[in-house]
Amino acid sequence: MAARAIWSGIITFGMVSIPVKLYTATDNKDISFNQLHADCKSRVKDHRFCPTCDRKIEYSEIEKGYEYAKGQYVVLTKEDFEKLPLPNKNAIEISSFVEDEEIDAVFYDKAYYIEPDEAARKPFTLFMRAMTEKGMIAIAKVTIRTKERLCALRPYGGTLMMNTLLYPDEVRVDKHKELPSVEISDKELAMASSLIDLMTQDFDPESYKDSYREALLQMIEAKLEGKEIHEAPQAKESNVIDLMDALQASMESIKASKLEKPAKSSNKVAARVAKSDNEAVAAGGEKKTRKRKTG
Repeated sequence: MAARAIWSGIITFGMVSIPVKLYTATDNKDISFNQLHADCKSRVKDHRFCPTCDRKIEYSEIEKGYEYAKGQYVVLTKEDFEKLPLPNKNAIEISSFVEDEEIDAVFYDKAYYIEPDEAARKPFTLFMRAMTEKGMIAIAKVTIRTKERLCALRPYGGTLMMNTLLYPDEVRVDKHKELPSVEISDKELAMASSLIDLMTQDFDPESYKDSYREALLQMIEAKLEGKEIHEAPQAKESNVIDLMDALQASMESIKASKLEKPAKSSNKVAARVAKSDNEAVAAGGEKKTRKRKTG
């Protein structure tokens, strides 16, 4: 089945207008369930019920209200929403270009992809190639349904991606928050750095899978076939161990697994690992020297 566009309009790039269509780029694979009555297994239905009138109401009787105080509302009608200024209702208006690393990942919201109309393939391709060669991302505003959103347009191979962005007041974390004030030794930091280097490899999305969803589907299939369901064994309780011992054990485990199954890491990664190992050893030797001097 062909994808269905959720929005159509134009990208405005200076004096250039590019007719395009917008599509949802991701598909949530979560398994959904219906609520059933435990006694008869009938599907439970939700009703719109008014406790004051003591009856079920229809959609046509519903209004939207903003609660400004407990139990007190400002009512907004369909006409009120239509009066709101939405200048970007049918246009993705590019206001600036920025470098990719300037946008922190916390601001990215939903992902979409954009396809040009047949007659707009040349200006669309020109726009994409120019952004790719400059290594830039376009910042724009767009109205999807009834909400104006900030968004970022970026090349993704031969596809133009559009990510809606959160506004600053929608982000709840403080970037300027300081780390906890604890004492970290040079040896611990060097060992942690070596562990990171050992675990460094190219990101391959195909190497990851949703194990929980697979197990859930297997359980559903087993129930359909009337098979016995086996519970997963209880996880062993973890023992609290010394931080350095944990880092060393992690490094030895990863090194052993890489000997059994060579990693896809490059020579540069291997060089970083060797360098970090030397730094860790040097840090350990320096610490021992300081102990002898103080002793």
